[in-house]
Amino acid sequence: MADAATTNAYLRTRVMTASPEELRLLLLEGALRFANQAKQGLEAKNFEASHAGFTQCRDIVLELLTTVKPEPDPELAERVRALYTFMYSELVSASFDKDIPKLDKVIELLEYERETWVMLMDQLKRERGTTEPKPHAAQTTDGGERAPLSIQA
Repeated sequence: MADAATTNAYLRTRVMTASPEELRLLLLEGALRFANQAKQGLEAKNFEASHAGFTQCRDIVLELLTTVKPEPDPELAERVRALYTFMYSELVSASFDKDIPKLDKVIELLEYERETWVMLMDQLKRERGTTEPKPHAAQTTDGGERAPLSIQA
């Protein structure tokens, strides 16, 4: 019980002190964690765990969708909203059909989105001249690290 209270206090402090960029990263990581929970539940035929994972992941993806700001680049914002809308509908469908390959596609998209977000945060830190600690490396669904992506054309 004390471990859960300590963890909750740590998470609360982390969220309350996080920048907007870090909050979005936390949401992406949470969505990935719950999507993987849903997958493990489906594989183990533990439909209660699967349902909980799908529900939490959908809630987070919906939060990501509704918080995209159009001001900097309306066209890019619309594309990102379309991506989150697609992920949300795939999560609903995968949950209903108990479709692991469909869920795997969402997990892949969330991993890619997380990697992209980490790269953007690194670029912003360089532009702002800050030396904040770098978020941990992106993880694949099998627990290994992914090679970094390039954002250069």
